[in-house]
Amino acid sequence: MRKIWIYTITLFFFQQTYAQDTARYKGMTVNLDEVIVEAKRIGFDVNSFIKRVEDDTTFYRAFKNLRLLGYTSDNDIRIYDKNNEIQASLKGQTVQTMQGRCRTMKVLSQNVTGDFFDKKGEYNYYTAELYGNLFFTKGTVCVDASGEEPERAKGSIARHKNQLKKLIFNPGKPVKGVPIVGGKVAIFDPEVMRLYDFSITSENYAGNIPCYVFTAKAKPGLNSLDRGDVVINELITYFNKDNFEIVGRIYSLSYKTMVFDFDVKMNVQMTKQQGLLIPALVTYDGTWDVPFKKRETAKFIAKFHSFTE
Repeated sequence: MRKIWIYTITLFFFQQTYAQDTARYKGMTVNLDEVIVEAKRIGFDVNSFIKRVEDDTTFYRAFKNLRLLGYTSDNDIRIYDKNNEIQASLKGQTVQTMQGRCRTMKVLSQNVTGDFFDKKGEYNYYTAELYGNLFFTKGTVCVDASGEEPERAKGSIARHKNQLKKLIFNPGKPVKGVPIVGGKVAIFDPEVMRLYDFSITSENYAGNIPCYVFTAKAKPGLNSLDRGDVVINELITYFNKDNFEIVGRIYSLSYKTMVFDFDVKMNVQMTKQQGLLIPALVTYDGTWDVPFKKRETAKFIAKFHSFTE
């Protein structure tokens, strides 16, 4: 009888602990740390928070906000060969100025090595071209009030670049038109979420910003078939507790087929300027192997500061 009593008490406390330390959202089990469990007791709505995470568009929007402000950027892009030696690079500083909704950019300093550019002055590397498309401006470019530019480039190449930007800078959302990979990044889709462990924790970001942290991480020990469906290895997003704005994100994406493969790691730190959420620091470490191109391995660091209207 004593053993049965002890077993019953143990089971009761185990059930209570499990019930308190997890939450359910659309079939997803989310682990909660002690701080979140306590916050939940006094009114923190876990489901509303996860819904906010699922619907969030501010992260991708923040990159477009760079088109609406003046700033100085420090640019460091390095392309590596198969021996992990720097094959080409660009390091320099640019300043963007605004006149109304139109922006221009001036190169303050620039040091280029290797075959970063071809003889026509065009980018020799896909990563460099992506960087330039995101963060550099040629001539005068005008946008509407939301930071959208007029449709200038058309065709499959322009569409592919836009899809690639969404894949890299809007992780967790499905990307229409991207074969094989497009739906596998939708971590809130029931067919995809089963591959992940989810958690909400409480941490300080950058040393002094209290944050709710939402993490999605591929489950360990997946069989080879399931592992082959994983694109986002890890996605960690830091939300400011005061206003639920994203202040940082760390993520890792990879995928491999007979035709192409990629492995990308990124870290983005945000800042609030002129009422807009803006990237302050973007680091990238990735390798790509796509049809009709040589494997490309690159790293870049982009820092944005000295913002003006």
